[in-house]
Amino acid sequence: MTIHFKNEKPFIPPFIVLTLGIAAISTGAIFARLADGVHPLVIAAYRVGLASLILCPLAGLHCKKEISLLQPREWWALCLAGIFLALHFAFWISSLFYTSVASSVVIVDTIPVWTAILSPIVTKDLVRKKTKIGIAIAFAGGVIISLGDFSLGEQALWGDFLALLGAWTATCYFLCGRIARRKISLLTYTSLCYGIAALCLWSVICVKGVPVRGFDLSVWGAFWGMALIPQILGHSSYNWALRYVNPGAVSVALLGEPVVSSFLAWLIWEEAVGKAVYSGGALILLGIYIVSRSEAA
Repeated sequence: MTIHFKNEKPFIPPFIVLTLGIAAISTGAIFARLADGVHPLVIAAYRVGLASLILCPLAGLHCKKEISLLQPREWWALCLAGIFLALHFAFWISSLFYTSVASSVVIVDTIPVWTAILSPIVTKDLVRKKTKIGIAIAFAGGVIISLGDFSLGEQALWGDFLALLGAWTATCYFLCGRIARRKISLLTYTSLCYGIAALCLWSVICVKGVPVRGFDLSVWGAFWGMALIPQILGHSSYNWALRYVNPGAVSVALLGEPVVSSFLAWLIWEEAVGKAVYSGGALILLGIYIVSRSEAA
């Protein structure tokens, strides 16, 4: 089944939606930190689980026919996207409890760089010269941040590595999602993808026997905040924009997340940003920008 979208103009300018998406996604790290004392897998499971509880009934009402006509290839793409999304949240949310918000978010937002590296393998696209330059610059920035966190101890380095795993799994999630979104509407894709991710995370939690209740109201507020703001509002804004804007241009919007997240962390916890994060982060953001502009050309 192929869904052909009309070439109509969006009723809202995409840059407004992307700006809203940046602001929404930037709160993800803050809400995760506010759920202090809760296992990272539980935080991730509630984030996608509560989002699924909202989206799946809507998809059942409005997308029932489309879901029934999905082909095996489309289901495979959806399942893989959901699995990688679950892994992404498990790794990235875990990283937030070992390293700073600034280091974690800057590293995890290297997704366009890894997408460019994997594109020749997945889509058989050649890597442009500017893309290679951007990758080298971003890699240098990552080394600087790691060297800076090395002085903070093994815990910070472990957090950086978990954030890197989060970036790699998110890259796979976006590549699978790009395949699926060619033929699947936004509501169908988000509801099924988030639902599969939630199923994966809750299955692991049941096996591990991690506590999933008895939390304070503030923690439940953080769970619902993550589901509504960064997950439904933030992720859906990016996925919506992909219908009207080049994916490379959309990925440039990721540049705003480390800035907003770091500012919020400083505002709430007075979390200082080290010189290594400033310099390394600047190089990473420059590298992402070069890669994104090169891939969008």
